[in-house]
Amino acid sequence: MGDAQTFQVTHPFHPLSGKVFALVTCRNNWGEQRAYYHDETNTLRSIPLAWTSLAPVDAVVSLAAGRALFRVSDLLELSRLLVSLGGKQEEE
Repeated sequence: MGDAQTFQVTHPFHPLSGKVFALVTCRNNWGEQRAYYHDETNTLRSIPLAWTSLAPVDAVVSLAAGRALFRVSDLLELSRLLVSLGGKQEEE
């Protein structure tokens, strides 16, 4: 039998950032992949897989090699959100 797989919380603003947990399972819940683990009280918890070391490396982030702070898709989504909140979208 192999060693238990572990993961690290990598989201920089999550209160558990940097902590390592034993992976229980990964499942698609609430429309996203989630990693399940037991916390310090042995309660089963989950976290979005994208916020962990289990997430695949984003191709844009990899290619940017630290030179780009934002992905185009994220900026477009931010623009849509601002428009929906009543902001004015600038025209070219």
